[in-house]
Amino acid sequence: MAGRRGARSGRGWDALPPRAASRDTDEPAADGELRRGVTGRGNALGRRRGSPGDPSSREPSAPEQTESERAREICLRQLAVRPRTRAELAKVLARKEISDEVIAEVLDRYDEVGIIDDGAFARAWVTSRHHGRGLARRALANELRQHGVDAEVAGEALEILDDDEEAATARALVDRKLRTTKGTPDAVFRRLVGMLARKGYPAGVAIRAVKDALAARDAEAAEFADQIDADALDDEAAES
Repeated sequence: MAGRRGARSGRGWDALPPRAASRDTDEPAADGELRRGVTGRGNALGRRRGSPGDPSSREPSAPEQTESERAREICLRQLAVRPRTRAELAKVLARKEISDEVIAEVLDRYDEVGIIDDGAFARAWVTSRHHGRGLARRALANELRQHGVDAEVAGEALEILDDDEEAATARALVDRKLRTTKGTPDAVFRRLVGMLARKGYPAGVAIRAVKDALAARDAEAAEFADQIDADALDDEAAES
């Protein structure tokens, strides 16, 4: 028995020294501190390989745009919204502090390849605004001037409209408005002539359109219309 007890107290299971805490695992040490093992070393390794703070992992920065590239990008963004005239694009580029030399270079190139075309812009504008809003040539000329279209180019575009078409459009506008306009023939006459004047119609065209519309409305309006001297009123408007 003594020998067996000696064996157990010597090289037996209870005589084995306590197993040391592995440095490769996060096991608590005797003093309660957390030993840093493989996990800590792995994190350090991860930081060394492609971590966000590692300069070697950053994407190469894109080369800075030239002034010409920036100008072209600005123009294309503007043109994606609607057609623009050369003057409109030049104004936007100047506001973005693009130099005059680059503005001329980019817009000349766009002219050459047809990306901007003031003539086509003016023709489309005249057709759209005349049929959509009933605007006459005088009002359309003013709008084209505001968009920077050259007077000669605007004049060529306005040739799409002739006197007969302008008169027919004026009469259609009056007929449509007359359905909802109330008042005495005199008040209605003045109101409708003023409406056509604001749309750019000459006084003679406006007066005749309203007179003819009133003559076809009812007996009272027709009687009033018979008293209207369109030529005299046209002359009076031209002198004022």
